[in-house]
Amino acid sequence: MEIRIKYFSDRIEKLRYINGVSDWIDLRSAEDITMKAGEFRLIPLGVGMELPAGYEAHCVPRSSTFKNFGILQANSMGVIDESYCGDGDQWFFPAYAVRNTEIHVNDRICQFRIMEHQPAFSFVETDRLAGKDRGGFGSTGIR
Repeated sequence: MEIRIKYFSDRIEKLRYINGVSDWIDLRSAEDITMKAGEFRLIPLGVGMELPAGYEAHCVPRSSTFKNFGILQANSMGVIDESYCGDGDQWFFPAYAVRNTEIHVNDRICQFRIMEHQPAFSFVETDRLAGKDRGGFGSTGIR
């Protein structure tokens, strides 16, 4: 599968898929960013893509993003569908800072993967579910 990509910045490293290592692809800040605690900012990622019909990108923070930069992804997980593919449709990371922080061009702040859309289905109402009860929310313990 080939995906057409547009770079909005020549300062970031080109994306690459590393087969056999991870199927998540790192995204980088396309600008130097300074944020104060409590501030929200859309951080430009410097890329836009034409995803194939029937596919979407799931974008989440890297495991080290909070530790390194003190930012949270404000929408928990970003979903970029194939309709977001215009010439000006750059990808952004919606960041909320919990401490003062600096992010530099090329800092890896999030990652994405390409997923097929969920298959079509319908809901069928029932009075009983056939599975075994697990004990309710949070009932499996901590160890």
